[in-house]
Amino acid sequence: MNPRAKAESNARHGLGSLPASDDPAAVTAVRQGGSQTLARGLSALMAVVESADGMTVQDIAKLLDVHRSIAYRVVQTLVEFDLVTQSPDKVYRPGARLAALSESYLPTLRAIAIPAMRELAERVGCTVSLFVAEGDSAVSIAMAEPTTATHHIRFRSGMRTPLDRGAAGYALLAQSPFRDGEPSQVTKARVDGYATSHGEVEEGAHAVAAGFSVPNVRACLNVMTYVEEQAKQAVTEVRDCAALIGERLAAGDLR
Repeated sequence: MNPRAKAESNARHGLGSLPASDDPAAVTAVRQGGSQTLARGLSALMAVVESADGMTVQDIAKLLDVHRSIAYRVVQTLVEFDLVTQSPDKVYRPGARLAALSESYLPTLRAIAIPAMRELAERVGCTVSLFVAEGDSAVSIAMAEPTTATHHIRFRSGMRTPLDRGAAGYALLAQSPFRDGEPSQVTKARVDGYATSHGEVEEGAHAVAAGFSVPNVRACLNVMTYVEEQAKQAVTEVRDCAALIGERLAAGDLR
C-alpha cells in the first residue's frame, strides 16, 4: 500500500499517527481522521454527561451517525480513561474522573466562592450559581442549593445561556466598558451593581446576579427562584456576597 493510501486507510479507522511521507495529502488525511475521532469521542462524552439516564451503545451510534462497532470503540476508550462508566444494565454514565477534571477548572475561584454560595443559598432560600463568561455564553461552573428548598430550579453546572439574555449574562457583560447597542439591562446593571431578569432563561423564574473581579475572568453569582418577592429580597445579599468573594480573591483568602 502506498503512503497516501495507507494514510487514508488510517484516517478512516481513526488511527492518528502521521505517515513517514512528504505527501501533503497523506498528512492531511491522517490529521482529518484524528480530528474526526477526537470529535466523536468528545461528542459522546458530552452526550453521556448531559443525559439524565445515561446512554446505550445504540444511543451513541445514533448520535454520532456511525455503526455500533465504531460507537463501541469510541465509548470504550472513554471508559478506559474513567471518563465514562458502564453499569450492569449496559448503560454508560459519567465516570469518576470527571469530578477531578471539574475541580481543576479555576480552583481558587471555586474554593473561595462555593462556601460563600452555600451560606448565601441558606440565607435567601434559593438556588445560587457561579457563572463565568466564555465566548458569547454565560457558563455555570458551580451550584449551591438550600437544604430547605421544596422546589428546585432545573439548572446545573455546565449549562450555558446567551450572554445577552438573563441576569447572569447581563451581570457579566456589565463588567466590560459600555458598548453601542448593548442591552439596556447591561447598562443598568453597571450602574446598580446587579442585574435582574424574569423568564428569560428558565420559564417563570426570577433571577438576580452580581459580578465580581477575577483576574482574566468575568464571573458573577446568580440567584434563581420562582417567587418574585424572594428574588427582590435577595438583591442586597447577592450583591454583598459577590463583593465579599471579590475581596477574598484579591487577598488570596481561603477561609
